[in-house]
Amino acid sequence: MVPHPREELFSVLVVDDHPLLREAIAARLRSMGAGTVHEAASVAEARARAQANGPCDLAILDLGLPDGSGLDLVTELRSMGWNRLVVLASSDDPYAVRSAFQAGAQAYLLKSASPAVVTDGVKRVLDGGVYADPTVAPLLATGTRVPGTDNTPRELSAREVEVLQLVADGQSNKEIGEALSLSALTVKSHLSRIGRKLGTGDRAQMVALAMRAGVIR
Repeated sequence: MVPHPREELFSVLVVDDHPLLREAIAARLRSMGAGTVHEAASVAEARARAQANGPCDLAILDLGLPDGSGLDLVTELRSMGWNRLVVLASSDDPYAVRSAFQAGAQAYLLKSASPAVVTDGVKRVLDGGVYADPTVAPLLATGTRVPGTDNTPRELSAREVEVLQLVADGQSNKEIGEALSLSALTVKSHLSRIGRKLGTGDRAQMVALAMRAGVIR
């Protein structure tokens, strides 16, 4: 296995109501260099951990928690300054995958994923990227097609969808960059690519096209 390129230790919160799975994930993260691993079995426990310890470098969350929605927890942690969120789920439903990214997740992994896939996904997110389990990636692509101004379907990447959602939320390029840990220039490049795909450089029109396609809320 290729060693993780980051030398410093990272902190992580693992949220899952199945003790064995939670412990297995925690052990794998420690083997990848996690220095501090907090564990939670519910939304309430995760919320308490988050408030007590502040944002960790990474959070891995189950969507099916006993006392609430994992998607709501993703949104809540995102608003609290958690910038690297990985969803761990049983479902490969395209709507669930898309909803996770729209809520603010950077990765979507299936519970049935191999240890190598989990490692790849975590590495990608720690390095500032986004990741979809290879099993669901084709499904995600089919759910992110937006008709451009000429009504021809254009496929947007998960990151482009994320940028567009923040544009729809009224955030500036600088604010989007801060939220996604990107430079303002990179955000501008993403918007330029989105504009070329959709046939318009107008932010409001890009958002309107994506909303009509159901890609963003």
